[in-house]
Amino acid sequence: MNAANTSFMILSSILVLFMTPGLAFFYGGLVSKRNVVNTMLSVFVMTGVAIVLWIMVGYSLSFEGDIHGIVGTLDNFFMNGVKLGTLTATKIPTGIFSVFEMMFAIITPALFVGAVVGRIKFNFLLVFLILWSILIYYPMVHLVWSPNGLLAGLGTLDFAGGTVVHINAGITAFVLSAFLGKRIKFGDKPHTHYNLPWVLLGTAILWIGWYGFNAGSALGVDNIAAQATITTTMSTGTAMVTWMILDMIISGKPTLVGVCTGTLCGLVGITPACGFVTIAGSFWIGMFSTFASYFFVNYLKDRIGVDDALDAFGCHGVSGIVGSIFTGLFATKAVNPIVSHNGLFYGGGWHQLGIQVFATLVTIVFVSIAATIIIKVLGLIMPMRVDRKEEEIGLDKGEHGEEADYTVDISNDMDAYQSDMNMYAKEFRGQMAGLNSPKTPGPRDHLSRAV
Repeated sequence: MNAANTSFMILSSILVLFMTPGLAFFYGGLVSKRNVVNTMLSVFVMTGVAIVLWIMVGYSLSFEGDIHGIVGTLDNFFMNGVKLGTLTATKIPTGIFSVFEMMFAIITPALFVGAVVGRIKFNFLLVFLILWSILIYYPMVHLVWSPNGLLAGLGTLDFAGGTVVHINAGITAFVLSAFLGKRIKFGDKPHTHYNLPWVLLGTAILWIGWYGFNAGSALGVDNIAAQATITTTMSTGTAMVTWMILDMIISGKPTLVGVCTGTLCGLVGITPACGFVTIAGSFWIGMFSTFASYFFVNYLKDRIGVDDALDAFGCHGVSGIVGSIFTGLFATKAVNPIVSHNGLFYGGGWHQLGIQVFATLVTIVFVSIAATIIIKVLGLIMPMRVDRKEEEIGLDKGEHGEEADYTVDISNDMDAYQSDMNMYAKEFRGQMAGLNSPKTPGPRDHLSRAV
């Protein structure tokens, strides 16, 4: 065991796990007060569900055995027969590698929850998450990250999850949104955000956790991990500033939600490329990912008519597609010798760009078809959408019988506010009467004066 690499991978695993509650705060802050609990629970519940699924079948289907380069086998059900102490190429135990990959299986399905908040039945979503993990996510991991995978064999470059995570989750978000239809209260945004400080908190946690996501994908402490760290930082900073400038030019005002959204786009865009590109490459990837997501969210989304509530496709799908394709432009052997063909801008011709476009298209088509089939079949067994009444009162009460904050109504409606003194005036009248009007001293007045 390499102690430095193993320690680094344990830390990276913890950072990626940290991203899921961060995402819960990010999404929870963006929704209306009626759906905060439902949104945060729908995200956070994947920590438990994905852990159990990964140990039972996920690791085996992703990395053990091979069926036609598409998916692994179930020979190692519950990781039976997997020697957890066996060392990988970077001298980390297989058990730690499995834990690191498990964290990706947690955060990926949580990403598309943002598209369907406020109108999907929790039971339907829960079963969908399980089927999606087994039938879509694990095959995608095998296709791209297993040495036996078809897309891996073609030379697809995806350092930390452009196709496997972001395009996958983004396309799923789009398909789910299309089947669900628009919210009853579609359009009553951005003034209905529950808590903007939560959005900033969630964004900060995601950014911090993303270093485990990207740098950790080097699977050890080396120059590639260092490169992934600095390219991630550069892309994210560029994207944040880009979205803010676009807001200032087009709408006239910079917004906190815009800055946080731009930050996320930069993180998403650089994910597939971070260990393959230079700092200059990360700058352009951050900028163009944000351009693409900004114009999709603000101009194309409404024309398409699919109600992706929190722009899961607009951010993860669109920026993920740009990042995946741009890896074929900016990848270079000078950064990572594993790159077989330099990107177009580094003298490698069209070869790598063609592979990246092909892998991106395969991901889009496969995920679209598979997600559609799961939704259609599951829809025959259970209802997908809550009824109109529940959607109007909110899923917090309808699905869970809980509220995020009992003071929300008071803080949001100052006209209805009453102090304890007003609400309980009768109870206070005896003790306070002497302060309001003169009267003959009574036997207990010394108590009032003492109080």
